[in-house]
Amino acid sequence: MDKFFKLQENGTKVSTEIIAGLTTFFAMSYIIFVNPAMLSQTGMPWGAVFLATIIASVIGTLVMGLFANVPYAQAPGMGLNAFFTYTVCFALGFSWQQALGMVFICGLVNIIITVTKIRKSIIKSIPVSLQNAIGGGIGIFIAYIGVKSAGLINFTSDPGKNIILDSGTVIADASAVPALVALNDPAVLLAIIGLILTIVLLVLKVRGAILLGILGTTLIGIPMGVVDLSSIGTGATSGIAEIFQELGVTFGVALGKDGLLSLFADPAKIPLVLMTIFAFSLSDTFDTIGTFIGTGRRSGIFSAEDERLMQTSSGFKSKMDKALFADAIATSVGALFGTSNTTTYVESAAGIGAGGRTGLTSVTTAVLFIACIFLAPIAGLVPAAATAPALIVVGIMMMSAFKEIKWDDLNEAIPAFFAGVFMALCYSISYGIATGFIFYCVVKLCKGEFKEVHPILAVSTLLFIVNFILLAVI
Repeated sequence: MDKFFKLQENGTKVSTEIIAGLTTFFAMSYIIFVNPAMLSQTGMPWGAVFLATIIASVIGTLVMGLFANVPYAQAPGMGLNAFFTYTVCFALGFSWQQALGMVFICGLVNIIITVTKIRKSIIKSIPVSLQNAIGGGIGIFIAYIGVKSAGLINFTSDPGKNIILDSGTVIADASAVPALVALNDPAVLLAIIGLILTIVLLVLKVRGAILLGILGTTLIGIPMGVVDLSSIGTGATSGIAEIFQELGVTFGVALGKDGLLSLFADPAKIPLVLMTIFAFSLSDTFDTIGTFIGTGRRSGIFSAEDERLMQTSSGFKSKMDKALFADAIATSVGALFGTSNTTTYVESAAGIGAGGRTGLTSVTTAVLFIACIFLAPIAGLVPAAATAPALIVVGIMMMSAFKEIKWDDLNEAIPAFFAGVFMALCYSISYGIATGFIFYCVVKLCKGEFKEVHPILAVSTLLFIVNFILLAVI
């Protein structure tokens, strides 16, 4: 084991790596509850997503540990699953089968840009300020979804201003504004209790605070009548065998006639499909690279030479290249089983902080995810009121990327605002990225510095504009 993982070379030992793996698992295991709760809104079977989440996490994390020998864990990404559900399926109208097909293609794209110099060009084309704005903006978006899932706000409107079409369809008053709900609903009160509980655990730096917050809130919900124990033995919680049967509904659908094969059937939608895949790949790529660079430098997992090789070479010359390849592979594998983009979790930093330095940390985390399969009969009891606080606090943590932006410099603040804050206001990650790119080009054009805009970013911006035009006329 020492020889395979090079423990002595990396200044660590078996016990330290196992403890680090446990720490990483407890920091990120909330995803086994949150991801099914989010993706099942698209019509995907809850049990299938639950199992696909675990399988994708296990495979991705094992590849990360055994191939790249780095202490990072993978799972379906927060932000990317929101994009899958609320933008791709709800806003753009794609089916969940088609969305899985896009995720599969995204994985293939990421594999290609990982083994070629295309990756280096893409990385260099996006200004650092916009990268940070995208990361922080996803945090706002996730937190906002959590607030809505908690039932804390609703939208008030004037029925007299509703528009009634000839078909009889009613379009709600467009002037509807968000408002705080009356705090007399048990589910809303449970969500507030869960939020306070989770925040207290996080502030006190309790290991596994988010997972403990979800479990604690669920238990509190039993006497409050929000959690119905009578549901045990029925539906999604009827047992492990039933969960595996549900997996048959999603497994391989990404490549079937309702998935990948239907994506390009309508020529008018091809630009929209390509732009959506681009948005998937962009978010996935920079989320992973940011995690690697942000945590790997300080800990010494990725040396300066490793980063230099990653930037200047193709193939698998560096440890980071191998880690990026593992991340890309996991995305396509996850899509085959039935989940959104699998990405490297920033919560891996918790395990690294506990001393994890090699792939043994990742292998330990993967083994714990396998054990989670046996939680299937009871996991479906977790209500939205218990997972909503997790979304809110994860969003808060992701917003730390904003601190790297020079908000007192309008040249940087304007594109950052649209790339970050605007994605939450538009309820769309891709629209936030698009407007950030557009206003970055506008600022550079006004200052006579358009030559500084990387050609790849300029082309991407043009494609976003074409996409908006197509949406306006379709």
